[in-house]
Amino acid sequence: MEGFKCAQKLNKVGMRGSNTGELVFEDVKVPAKNMIGKENKGVYVLMSGLDLERLVISGGPLGIMQACCDVAFDYVHNRTQFNQPIGTFQLLQGKIAEMYTSLSACRSYVYNVARACDVGHKNRKDCAGALMFSAESATKVAIDAVQCLGGNGYTNDYPTGRFLRDAKLYEIGAGTSEVRRLVIGRAINEEYLK
Repeated sequence: MEGFKCAQKLNKVGMRGSNTGELVFEDVKVPAKNMIGKENKGVYVLMSGLDLERLVISGGPLGIMQACCDVAFDYVHNRTQFNQPIGTFQLLQGKIAEMYTSLSACRSYVYNVARACDVGHKNRKDCAGALMFSAESATKVAIDAVQCLGGNGYTNDYPTGRFLRDAKLYEIGAGTSEVRRLVIGRAINEEYLK
């Protein structure tokens, strides 16, 4: 299309398997048949799908947390010190318990919001909340996975560093965690200040 071009590919910290690049629009003429919604009202079309986008995206952090648990739990039960698996040490037991519980709580929240949406009960604050909670939890679980592996967790010989870099994006995309807090807070205020 005349006036449209792809510019540079961004060199991202994480999610490197998904290319991201700059799109440039200069005096683009969009034919009427290609318009979505009314002229100068495209943002409303974009925003109308944001709640479900947030819900769908919240599955990504669940996958990252599961991968972190898979790698870390296996590692702490195979790595030995003082003739026993390091996963039997109290501090690591606490860490893996928190990782497991975070994953389970996030999974329950995301699945419950998805079930509600499936039957027509879409809720803006819960769609934002599911992503906010799962994204922030995924970053924490990924940090814990790195820590469980000790020095090995900080090498590229194990995937935990990649999990951490990938998890962080979920706190940014589809509205940052700060924006999600605003969405949730405003929705609660609307309920009480009618």
